[in-house]
Amino acid sequence: MADITHTAPTEDRQARRINWGAVSDHAVLIAGALFMMAPLVMLIQMSTIPDAEIMQTGPSLEIGNQFWPNVKKALLGAMSFSGEDTGLSMFRSSMILGLGFAVGKIVISMLAAYAIVYFRLRFATFAFWLIFTTLLLPLEVRIVPSYEVTQKLGLLNTYGGLIIPLIASATATFFFRQFFLSVPDELVEAARIDGAGPVKFFIDILVPLSQTMIAAIFIIMFVFGWNQYLWPTMITTDESKYTLVQGIKQITQSLEGTHIPEFGRSNLLAVLAVLPPVAVVIFFQRWFVKGLTESDK
Repeated sequence: MADITHTAPTEDRQARRINWGAVSDHAVLIAGALFMMAPLVMLIQMSTIPDAEIMQTGPSLEIGNQFWPNVKKALLGAMSFSGEDTGLSMFRSSMILGLGFAVGKIVISMLAAYAIVYFRLRFATFAFWLIFTTLLLPLEVRIVPSYEVTQKLGLLNTYGGLIIPLIASATATFFFRQFFLSVPDELVEAARIDGAGPVKFFIDILVPLSQTMIAAIFIIMFVFGWNQYLWPTMITTDESKYTLVQGIKQITQSLEGTHIPEFGRSNLLAVLAVLPPVAVVIFFQRWFVKGLTESDK
């Protein structure tokens, strides 16, 4: 009994001992998160203050009463005489561009990598490196011929013109090729014995195995497509096809005029432009990390 009474308090003290290393790690993470969220919180706070007051006094910590009027103006108010480029329409265009950009790149890249790895093509390796060298030609270098081809195909002012010329991706093809090379040959032989053809093997086996890689590529491509500005600016002159990034740029250009700048409206549109990429990253975070670090397939 004496041994039990002496050891029990010691075990209790060890159980109550604070792990200061974990506390400091979480403190650093929380401080970093607050530091990153501070600009967004400031944008929302400034959207509650009248624009004229911001012009007179500058940024402050005051909470005004203009939040909901600015929300309605940002979502439903038009930025031109046509009335077609509202916040909701630009958000829809950006969402179509981001999703189409990501899904198109994933589909094309998976098919290209599948053909290079599993089909007996004489120049498969040469074709892969030819695709990979396109990384040396960014959009800014090939934008003029791409625009000319898009114009001749009649894709100006269309969602197809925004998406189709950009969906070829050497980066995604490289990642999927490396992933397919890591798939065991025994799995391919087993599928062949079971009578699975090329299409069935691709859809029923490779696509489910590639879920983590698909999630990782989807995040990268969605954010890249969502933030596109140069290509949509050249392809679209129809205001109903304007993206959110174009709308924000349009408002910031109007800030240089003689009228009172619409700070509240531009701030809320900036917050709205941040939300979808953040939501995608948070939702696919686990698959993203697993897809980039996983080695055993």
